[in-house]
Amino acid sequence: MKYYEVMDVLSCCGLGAVLVSENNIVVEINETGDSLLHGEGKIKGQSLELIAPFLCHKDSGTSYGIISFNEYLSQCPAPVLTDIPPQTRLVVFRDATKDIRHDMFVQIFNKITDSVILCDEYGCILQLNDAAVKMDSLLTENIFGKKLSSVYQMADDSYLAIPQVIAEKRPLLNLRQHYTTCYGKDVDIVCNNYPIIDAGHILGGFSVMKDWSTIDELNRRIIDLQGKLLEQSGSSKSKSNTTWTVKYQFKDIIYTSSAMNNVVRKCQKIARSDSSVMIYGETGTGKELLTQSIHNASQRTGRPFLAINCAAIPEHLLEALLFGTEKGAYTGAERREGLFEQADTGTLFLDEINSMNITLQSKLLRVLQDGMVRRVGGAMEIHVDVRVLSNINIPPYQAIAENLLRQDLFYRLGVITINLPPLRERKEDIPLLCKNFILNLNRKLPQNVCDIDIATFEIFYAYDWPGNVRELQHAIEYAMNILPVDISVITPSYIPEHILLKVNGGVSDIPCNSSWNSIIQDVECRVLRKALRNNGGNISKTARILGVSRQNLQYRIKKNGIDLKDVLKSE
Repeated sequence: MKYYEVMDVLSCCGLGAVLVSENNIVVEINETGDSLLHGEGKIKGQSLELIAPFLCHKDSGTSYGIISFNEYLSQCPAPVLTDIPPQTRLVVFRDATKDIRHDMFVQIFNKITDSVILCDEYGCILQLNDAAVKMDSLLTENIFGKKLSSVYQMADDSYLAIPQVIAEKRPLLNLRQHYTTCYGKDVDIVCNNYPIIDAGHILGGFSVMKDWSTIDELNRRIIDLQGKLLEQSGSSKSKSNTTWTVKYQFKDIIYTSSAMNNVVRKCQKIARSDSSVMIYGETGTGKELLTQSIHNASQRTGRPFLAINCAAIPEHLLEALLFGTEKGAYTGAERREGLFEQADTGTLFLDEINSMNITLQSKLLRVLQDGMVRRVGGAMEIHVDVRVLSNINIPPYQAIAENLLRQDLFYRLGVITINLPPLRERKEDIPLLCKNFILNLNRKLPQNVCDIDIATFEIFYAYDWPGNVRELQHAIEYAMNILPVDISVITPSYIPEHILLKVNGGVSDIPCNSSWNSIIQDVECRVLRKALRNNGGNISKTARILGVSRQNLQYRIKKNGIDLKDVLKSE
């Protein structure tokens, strides 16, 4: 097929095409191209740089450019033609006005602070906004097209509201509902539900929701504040003051994995008792988040919650902090309550208990056995009612074998033991964790980041995360700090270098004189080749799995010089 015939075919498909010289003078233009550029047949021979300069960039990919008021065009990958005139190239573009409007409305949709879920006329999920993602711990791409009933299980045999408003074609307002997601998260909401009707035909429905637990918490704080205002000055030393530092509840734990679901379900059950709990987990897995959640779900919520890092404080000071001191116990000592006394009727959290000196562990054991505390330098024993939660960053039996933890103390502290899995064992949680970090950091920095591209996710999946969830959070925060203001997607260019250099077999196969951009391109090329190989070279299937358009994937394949035949041969 001749190049001018290809240009006519592109025109029939609604695509503009111009043939331009090396200095960007228009040599040929098809009918759709002339219409999109408002040329009225006068564009041939003119400079494309003056008419639409954004079309002159050879690697513009899917970038947009404005052509007139509220009209946008987007450059598309051009077919490879062999018969075009020498020193010319083909530029293909399309009307992107609807894309721009859609992208703008999506950004508005995601900035709404209420949670919103949108469904089609059959009750299948189309979209969740960012607030709903955060509230339900669900990603749209994981539940897109699924029936509401397969994602949300209503409590007390109540009904799903959106299918009802679709069936009845009328809204349901101020409805209180409680449900459990398919990943095991319990959510309590109040919602307004509306059908979407156009010309008498039902298109779908949506629900605008508020997290009832948040409303309830605000009401509780108001009541607490009113109570404090009524207190006499002599009773201002209320132990409930300490509860203000306890931030986390089970609803704040972000996960979709079955491993974390099992941990959270187990902890929700044990929260109701007063038994001691020891949590084993690597650094950065979220042990303190879990302990605060256990306290807040227990009968001791509203009472003191105190935490101390046993690794950060010298032994003699740690003993004084835990048990208190009497005046004159040592030079400069004053009469002070220890943490056990301050936490009376509440919870004490001992962080990194394996770092505590063995001698001090024996003194701690006596307190746990008898419920009696003796201050350093004191003679009187003081009764305390404290639930002790602890954590350890190495396996408990390894700590016992290495004489870092007394076996009898372990039996006291580890009545219930919880194994918190590292991030490398629950990588399916990475997308949802990233989304939540982005939402929180957008407000903190402030920034306007929307997502992470597929190449970055592939790097995250390949990395082992020795620092676990905390390291992932820091990687996202690093990227958002250095991301240019006009870029809203995190690409490999902006993630910490040590992560990029450790994936795909490490740095051994990357030349020492490689530039940063060439390393990034090398990683992207490897990701694309692996995805294409796994899908038998099927472009549509690969694009769908990678979450990009077919056009975008073809552009990246061409940009990286990937030969499909060569990729399939390397299987």
